Amino acid sequence: MTTEAEVLFEHRGCLGIITLNRPRALNSLSTAMCLLMDEALIKWAEDDAVKAVIIQGAGEKAFCAGGDVKTLAENSPHDHHKATEFFATEYVMNSRIYHFPKPYIALLDGITMGGGVGVSVHGSHRIITERCLFAMPESAIGLIPDVGGSYFMPRLPGKLGLYLGLTGARLRGADILYAGIGTSYMTSDRVEAFVSALAEADIEDASDVDRVIAEFTVDPGAAPLDEFRDLIDAAFGEETIEDILDHLEAIDHDWAGKTLVKLKKMSPVSMKVIIEQITRGVALDFNEAMKMEYRIVSHIVSYQSDFYEGVRAVLIDKDQNPAWNPATVEDVTGDMVAAHFENLGIQELEI
Repeated sequence: MTTEAEVLFEHRGCLGIITLNRPRALNSLSTAMCLLMDEALIKWAEDDAVKAVIIQGAGEKAFCAGGDVKTLAENSPHDHHKATEFFATEYVMNSRIYHFPKPYIALLDGITMGGGVGVSVHGSHRIITERCLFAMPESAIGLIPDVGGSYFMPRLPGKLGLYLGLTGARLRGADILYAGIGTSYMTSDRVEAFVSALAEADIEDASDVDRVIAEFTVDPGAAPLDEFRDLIDAAFGEETIEDILDHLEAIDHDWAGKTLVKLKKMSPVSMKVIIEQITRGVALDFNEAMKMEYRIVSHIVSYQSDFYEGVRAVLIDKDQNPAWNPATVEDVTGDMVAAHFENLGIQELEI
């Protein structure tokens, strides 16, 4: 076993196993972790002894709670190279997972948010447990649902992708399967036995992985999200955030009221950028989506954006009271949104 402080790599039987090893930080990703994972995937893609890859998180709380954005935000907009370096390294690694030629199995046994979604959702298999808590909560910190959100979110059923991207709604169990984010469900106490069985299996392709998974999966039951699906598709089928808010205002339903309250707490700039991001993502291939996201986040960290204020309010001071600028969606202009999509020239992401 090769051991690094933040991530572990193991070759067990026919498996290459990645363990995110920052349990006290909920296995949040650093630039070094992303680089090491990318290097391992390059090597394992060519290693005939590795038939499949598993990625898991250390500890009992989290698979991966995201990127270490608190550290990234500690630098001012005038010195944001650490942030852009992190995003570039992370996005290249995300693309490596999407294009990985062998089965890639993520064990989502705990909190899975942001960057944790990026190292799981693009693989061939996403196994969830009763401990999995999924969310893309970036609009609450002035960012966007990146790590490939532009690609996978518009491809979720109906308008679930835009709903999840704007609200940061948290999903569990059957809802994660219903949304198409998870591919199978097993209880946490069976995960270790599953990994051992898969390591000993004769794996030639994804169907062999499916066969082993089927021996350990159980039915998570009905998806509560289904009750609100028509409401979600109608409200988030509107073209602008103003229209979405008006639609929710007009619905006499508890879900609509709670969703409206949640949206009014999010960064107005982020919400408008997210709608444009997901709208454009429908027509993009994966690598094109990652390049677009890199443009967006590079612009976000280059000025005194809501990202810095959001991280302060949510992760540093934890007063949960960000002062967004502009403060309302009506004051966010089309030019403000468009500026986040401008080409970066020689700084464009290379994948």
